[in-house]
Amino acid sequence: MRHARRRVVRRLTRLAAVGGLLLGCTMVARAAVASEPPPASARSLSSAGNTGAAWVARLGTARTAGTWIGSDGRPVVAVTDDAAARAVRRTGAKAKIVRNSMNDLTSATATLRAAPRVAGTAWAVDYRTNTVKVQADRTVSAANWSRISQVAKKIGGFVHMERTKGAFTTRLNGALPILSAGGRCSAGFNVTNGSTDFILTAGHCGPAGSTWFADNQGNRQLGRTVNSVFPGHDFSLVQYSSGQAGKGADVVAIGGGKGVRITGAADPAVGQRVFRSGSTSGLHDGQVTALNATVNYPEGTVSGLIETTVCAEPGDSGGPLFSEGVALGVTSGGNGDCTTGGTTFFQPVTKAMTALGVRLIVSAQNAGGTQSGAPSPGPSTPPQRAIAPSAASPGSSAPVTGTAQGGALLARLTDARNIGPGLLVIAGSLIALVATRYIRAEQERRAYQQHYSATWG
Repeated sequence: MRHARRRVVRRLTRLAAVGGLLLGCTMVARAAVASEPPPASARSLSSAGNTGAAWVARLGTARTAGTWIGSDGRPVVAVTDDAAARAVRRTGAKAKIVRNSMNDLTSATATLRAAPRVAGTAWAVDYRTNTVKVQADRTVSAANWSRISQVAKKIGGFVHMERTKGAFTTRLNGALPILSAGGRCSAGFNVTNGSTDFILTAGHCGPAGSTWFADNQGNRQLGRTVNSVFPGHDFSLVQYSSGQAGKGADVVAIGGGKGVRITGAADPAVGQRVFRSGSTSGLHDGQVTALNATVNYPEGTVSGLIETTVCAEPGDSGGPLFSEGVALGVTSGGNGDCTTGGTTFFQPVTKAMTALGVRLIVSAQNAGGTQSGAPSPGPSTPPQRAIAPSAASPGSSAPVTGTAQGGALLARLTDARNIGPGLLVIAGSLIALVATRYIRAEQERRAYQQHYSATWG
C-alpha cells in the first residue's frame, strides 16, 4: 500500500513537472512575441507626418494646402491640381484635391490677425476641410460676433464661424506641480544650455523673477524664472536653484509614481494621437486638429500654437504634450474641462527651445540624437511601455523616483510581459523532473539492498 502511494505521488509530480515545462515554454513564446516591435503603422506616425511635410515643401504653398495623417495611418496631402495629386500618389501617399491653396488660407488668417482684437476668439487652418475655422467663446458679445463675422464674410466662404462652450483661458493654477505667489502650474520638460539646467514651462505662469516651490509651505524651492515670453508666444525658463535637474531629468510624470522617458523633440502632425500630463487632471489623450493656431486670451494674443482635442484644467498650464516619448509642446490654454471635454492649445517646444537657446535633457542612449526635429532612432530592443488612456502606449516607462537595483531586477523577473517568469517555470520544472528521477532511483536501490542483503557476504 505504501509503495502504491509513492508511485502515485511520483507520477503526479512528473505530470506537474511536464505541465510546468509546457507552461514555461508557452510563456517564453508569448513574451517573445509581445516584445517584438509593433507594425510600422502602429509603431510611429512621425514617418507619415514627415512624408506629408516633405511633399508640402517640395510642391510649395501655391500648390498645396497642408497635410495630415489619415485614419489608416497614411499621410494625406491637400493639393490644388491633378499633376501634383498624381505625383503624391505615385509614392504611396494619399492626395486630396482642394480649391484653396495654403497661400489663400494664410492670407485669410493674416486678415483676421490685422482686425481689431477680440478676447475669447481663436482661429486656425483646418487642413482636412480646406477652411479657416474661427471660434468665439461665450464671453464674446453679440456686437463683437457680428463684427468678426463681417470680416470673415469679406475674406470668403472658406472662413467658417462657430460658437464654442466655455471660455478660452490660460490654465494657470506638470507634470509635477510648481507653485509660486501667482498660482500653480505644471512642470513641462527639463532642458539645458550645456552648463545649467532649466524647466521649460508656459510663459503665462509667471514673469521673469518669479520664484517657484515644490510644496505649498514654500520650504522646497525649485528655482526662479529667468526668461518668460507671453503674450505673442507662451514659454518660459525656470532655472533650478542647484543649477542641475538631477536624476530622472529625462522623465515626465504621468501620475501614480510613473513617468514617460523623453527621447527627443519634434513638431506634431495633424491627425496624430498625443498625450498631455498635468498636475491637476493627470494624463489624458487626444488628437492634433490644427497647427499654427491663434488664440486671443484676455491677457493677450498668442500665435503659432498646436490645437488639440486633449482636455485640460486650471493648474495644467506648462505641462508636457508628447507622443511615443517625443516632446511636442507645453500646455498654454483652452476651453472646457476633463469632464465635458474641450479644446486645448500648446506652445511647440521646438520653437521655444530655438528661441531660448536650450535643448532637451535626454537619456544617455539618446544623447547623440537630434534634439529638435525628428528624434533619433531608439534602441534595437523595444522599451517597456507606460500605461496610458485606452491602453495606449505613449513612450518608454520609467519610475518618477529611483528604485533599488534588486527591486528592479525582481520586477523584471516577475513581469509577465518579459521572458523571465517563463524561464523560472522551466527551470523549476526541470529541477522537479530530475529530483523525481533521483528519488525513484534511490528508493529502488534501497529496496534492492534490503531484499538481497541477506545473501550478501
